[in-house]
Amino acid sequence: MRFRFAGIVSLGVLIVSAAAFGTSPALKPFERGTWQSVLRGHAGRPVLVHFWGVTCGPCKVELPLLGQFAKDHPDVDVVTVSADLVPNLPAATQSMLDKAGLSSTENFIFNDGFVERLRFEIDPAWQGDIPRTMLISREGTITTIEGSAEIADLEKWSAQQLSKN
Repeated sequence: MRFRFAGIVSLGVLIVSAAAFGTSPALKPFERGTWQSVLRGHAGRPVLVHFWGVTCGPCKVELPLLGQFAKDHPDVDVVTVSADLVPNLPAATQSMLDKAGLSSTENFIFNDGFVERLRFEIDPAWQGDIPRTMLISREGTITTIEGSAEIADLEKWSAQQLSKN
């Protein structure tokens, strides 16, 4: 009986998570091949890609700052990727993005139980530490910031990108 109850509860959690995932059009699944699609989709534009997690303390502090950055810099594409282990928390992820002012940016959530494969596609040297920010120039040059990004550094990078017009 205890196993049956646990199974029912687990099923309920999956259904609620799936429903939350399905009702959040701004939250896209990040699967094999998504990284290349992101690069192709933003080619020729400066893009900031931020990898974060729901339970990451520094990420919680950084998200609202990135939300303000996105608002202040409409010429820079901002993309977020929740890199939590699967199964993850799509409802909590979307809630945090909404509160940070990032609901109108392009937002992804890891959607593969083999997260190492996803990280390898992004950067073979990445071991999964978050927060992690990748700044991609119009020319496709990638600068990686491991740990929290300083807004002053993002401002400087943005100004450099926009001066290349």
